This record gives sequence, C-alpha cells and structure tokens, in this order.
Amino acid sequence: MSQPSANPVNPAKPDNLDNLDKPHKIDTDLTSTIETSNPRPIHNMVADTAAKRNAQSAEALVKSGATKAPLSPSFLNRRRFMQGVGLSVTAGAGLGLVGCGSDDDGNGNFFQQQNDSFGTTQDVSFYHGVASGDPLADKVILWTRVTPNVAGSHQLNVHWAIATDAQMAKIVAQGNTMTSAKNDYTVKVDVDKLSPNTMYYYQFSVGDKKSRIGKTKTLPINNVTQVKLAVFSCANYPAGFFHVYADAAKRNDLDACVHLGDYIYEYGRTTLDSKGAEVPAYASAHAAELKREVEPPKELLAIDDYRRRYAQYRSDKDLQDLHAALPMIAVWDDHELANDAYDTGAENHQPQTEGAWDARKLAAVTAYHEWMPIRNSVPSEIYRRFDFGNLVSLHMLDTRVIGRAKQLDYQSFIKVDAAGEPYIDAAAFTTATNAPDRQLLGIKQSNWLVNQLQNSSATWQILGQQVLMARMMMPAPVILNIANPKFGVSIGTYLGLANKAQTNPQGLSDKERAILAQPYVPYNLDAWDGYGSARELVLTATKSLNKNLVVLSGDTHNAWSSNLTNANSESVGVEFATSSVSSPGFEEYLPTIPASVLQSVLTQLITDLKYMDASQRGYMVVTATPESCQSDWIFVSDILTPTYSSKVGKTLKVMKGANQLSAQ
Repeated sequence: MSQPSANPVNPAKPDNLDNLDKPHKIDTDLTSTIETSNPRPIHNMVADTAAKRNAQSAEALVKSGATKAPLSPSFLNRRRFMQGVGLSVTAGAGLGLVGCGSDDDGNGNFFQQQNDSFGTTQDVSFYHGVASGDPLADKVILWTRVTPNVAGSHQLNVHWAIATDAQMAKIVAQGNTMTSAKNDYTVKVDVDKLSPNTMYYYQFSVGDKKSRIGKTKTLPINNVTQVKLAVFSCANYPAGFFHVYADAAKRNDLDACVHLGDYIYEYGRTTLDSKGAEVPAYASAHAAELKREVEPPKELLAIDDYRRRYAQYRSDKDLQDLHAALPMIAVWDDHELANDAYDTGAENHQPQTEGAWDARKLAAVTAYHEWMPIRNSVPSEIYRRFDFGNLVSLHMLDTRVIGRAKQLDYQSFIKVDAAGEPYIDAAAFTTATNAPDRQLLGIKQSNWLVNQLQNSSATWQILGQQVLMARMMMPAPVILNIANPKFGVSIGTYLGLANKAQTNPQGLSDKERAILAQPYVPYNLDAWDGYGSARELVLTATKSLNKNLVVLSGDTHNAWSSNLTNANSESVGVEFATSSVSSPGFEEYLPTIPASVLQSVLTQLITDLKYMDASQRGYMVVTATPESCQSDWIFVSDILTPTYSSKVGKTLKVMKGANQLSAQ
C-alpha cells in the first residue's frame, strides 16, 4: 500500500498536554452555582463489576441474572465523568447473506418462483419489519425476519422483490432465498445491478403473506451538489420511547441514516447497589411503567440472549419506521457486545463467571450481522467506505473491538507528594496515553484508513465512528476530584481560583498558585484522548493530504462540537457529536445543575470545545455541499410520554478549506 508522507505506524510526536494549559475567560456568575448546587458533583453513575463481585458469589450471580453493581468511589470512567461535569468467521457463515442480481429469463422478463415454504402462509409473520443498508451506487442490502408461529428445524422459502414504484408494479429484480433457525430466520439479500441515485421500493413474501413495503436509495455518482445524512447513537430501550427515530423517519429529505453504535444495550433489568440490594438497572427506572422492560431479563451472554434483545428492539414501531424509510449505514460500539469493550475483553465481562470473552464476542457479532443490514466479507471487520459521488467519502470505523488496547485507569497515575497530598503524574500519564504502540484502530485498520484518505478525491472526508476525537482537556486537580472527591478541587472551586487569578492575582496563596499551575489532562480515557498517538496518526495524515475532515461521533449521550487540533495546536478538521436516542446524559446525573450553567462551564474549561448540550435527546442532520458541511442538532421534547415535538437546537458549519468551525 502506498503511503503519504505521514507514517501511519510511527506517527508524529505525542500530544503536549502542557501546551494546552491555556488561560480561560471565566464567567464569575457560574462559580457559586456549581459550588453550592453540587459540591461533590461526581459520584457513581452506572452499574459496574467491582461491587457485584464483592456483593455476590459466583453462584448467586449466575442465579440472579443481575447486571453490574456500582463502581468503587475512586474509580473514574467515561460515565463517571458525566456526573462530575478479531473474529475469524468466514464470509456469510451463519449470517444469511445471499448475493443476488435479478431473476429473469435473459430477456429482462421477470417471473415469480413457486414458494414451497413450511406449512401454510398463516404460519409466519413479518413481525420485525424490513430494512435496507450499506447502499452503493449499484447495490443495496435488503433485510427482514420471518417469524414462524412454530419454530423448528424447517427452512422457509422467502421471496423478495425490488421496484421503482411504491405499488411494487415496476419490479426490476426479484428472487428467492432460504432462511431457518440457523440464522434466526433473518433474511439478507445483496441486490446488485441497480441504477445510481435512485429511489427503490422492496417487499418480502412467504406464499401469500407479505411484509410491509420498504423504501431505499442507491448512492449518487459523479458531480453531487448535496448529501444529507441523519446520525444516531445510543438507543436504550428501557430508557424511553424512540421518538428520535420516529422524527427522522418522517423526513423526506434524507439520503441515508448513519448509526454510530450502541444500537442495543446488553444490561439486564436489575443491578446491585453498593450494599448488594437489587435495584433497576442502568436507564431502567421507568421501564416497567413504560412497558419497556428488556428481554431477556438477564444480561446478554449467549447468542440466543443477543438475538432476543435485537428482536425486542426491532419490534419497536419507531425503529421499524426508520428502517423502512431509508437505508442505514451502521457500526457497532461497545454495548452491542459489553460495556467498555476492547480487543481482548470488556469492563462488563468477567471470565471467571461469564465464560471466555471470545465466545461472548462471537455470539454478539454473529447476532449483529444477522439482525443488521450490513455487508461485510469478514464479520469482525466492519470498517468500510461509502462514496457519494465527488462530494463525500464516508469512512465507517471500528474504534471499539478490532484493534483497541485496554483503557488506561487514572488510578495508575495518582501519586502522593512529600506533604501527603495526592496528584496526577501528568508526565507518566502523557507518556502512557501517547505510546506509539497504543492502538485504537489497530495497525491494519489505520493503514486502510490512510490509504482510503489518500485515494479519495471527494470534497469532504467524513469519519463515522464511535467515541469523541476532540481534545477534551481539563485541569488535573479537577480530574483528581472526579476520581475521588476527597482530593483535588471541584470544578466550582477551580473556576473561582481562575477568576481570582484574573481579578486579584496578588491575592493567590502559594497553594492556590500550585493548583492553577498543574497541567490539563484528558477526562475520558475511553475516547481518543486515551489513545493520543492513534489520534495523531489520523490528524497528521489528514493534514498532510490536505483533506477537509469531518468526524461524526456518538457514545456520550450528549451533543458536542469541537475543532480538531493536532499536537502543534493546528486546526485539522471539526467534530460533530450526536446526543443519544434515549440513553440518559448529564441531565440525569447532575439534576441540580442547570444545563446552561454546565454547558458554559465546560466550554470555558475545554479549549477546543465550541458547543455542547447537556440535557436533551436527539440526533444530527449533517448536510454536505461543495462549499460547506453543516450539522443541525435536532432534539425531541420528551422520551417518557407517547407524544413529542422536535426542534433544531443548534446549527454549526465548517467551510471548505477552513478546517475549523465558522464563527457564530
């Protein structure tokens, strides 16, 4: 593979955290609000493994089916912060993917094949709807699941057809394929020989029983004047209704939708609190009253568990409507497998009680490919590229499973000085996070991405991936306080000291000066901030190739937008990060702090951060033109009531060649 001047395996020098310790203009009205409303703003937020191991024996754990218990107070992870501010399965094995062109007589005359499915047509239903995905200029994946009233070892003969009209009269391709319990009665057909930039309609049938009619669209070629994508992340079924999906499904101006992961969650219905008592699991406080308790009730471990959870999600009408309305381009994040997954394990996987990680990963990945309209020759490698003519190259990445090294832990870098005061060893931390061999994408995927960037002539290079790429740097004393509220200083205290340094620097004590002199460090070690060398690889390649870079991110359940800067503080591109479909964000974990206050605080503390929303559920609509790339953050009013309204909460754009967000 030819390479640009940047070396993708040995990237440029690591991040210089000290250079990012820049003065900030402080809003003095904010400090007292933070300090009085939540003096210890960060404490445990989600269920975890440590307390569960202490509260239950392995035998009791297996019997209970509970998920994880809370973290120990000193542990910091990506959700805890929110309160403080290779499989080797061969292609198609068990995945039910059938490559299909059109069934005709060689003269363009289409014909319906006789269907000899099991039993009568009343023995099946299309309870989980239809879907399409991974569109190309001449291909698209069509998906459905046939639900037999009586499961067994029999096979079902499923007919599919694709047409250019909504009445399915002008059929351009059709065929038959078999499905069975082996692939959970799912059906995936890769239809080819289609026309570019064309709307198609499709339908499945078993005998006289027909599915709903779905709509899809192929990608454009050559000169393209606009691409419009809906972007989603983090859909938690028990947390509330999927109004976000419903809102996007009603639109008629979208070319495709992009899902950045956490399409499902693996948690069970209950967890254990710090005292070992059973309580509702993460984001499940309203599940019973909403009639959205998860199935199966236990945490997902085996393939049948994952299949049942997908089946439950796909029974949701709003999600069905979205899939029926437009093609989806999707990647997984961690919860399709287990929380905070990495290449050889996950935070939410304990081999001593839950079996081998590789077995769980294989089960999760197999079910994912069965239930998602995705095209891949190697199931474990979901990175791929989609070209929208000469306007957009969309590179979908896996930052979670295939190449990620295990997340670092702040506890490894907390030291004690001569006076007995704890501090973060920033030098050791910087060295560890920026180690040249510390991978997030893995070498193979990294080289693939650089090659794709080099070979694409599209105006916009868009990365669809899971976790925040921007430098989310915060003062080390604040991070220390997040890790353990007994140490460091709270956000409110730090802002007060920063304000004092601006208005009365002579009044600072030596201890206060020492606090302000400490460097900024990343808060989220699960994001690209915990893999600085890997990030520098991507940014260096992008800059050397003179590309217009836009990164799409999810994972955090809140909306963000930042400039992407390299180790030399040069702007290289922008990041648009979507809120969640339903998973809770800051508004649940910091209920006493007004969202506007929190947003202002974070944008003051974090240099590259230009926008964030701390309280709303929603999605993005990203619109690319030859001149600009724009994100509209669309929020829904409520996810706990059957009805909702929606609004555009924020619009930001980057102009071609600017590599940074336009002034508002």
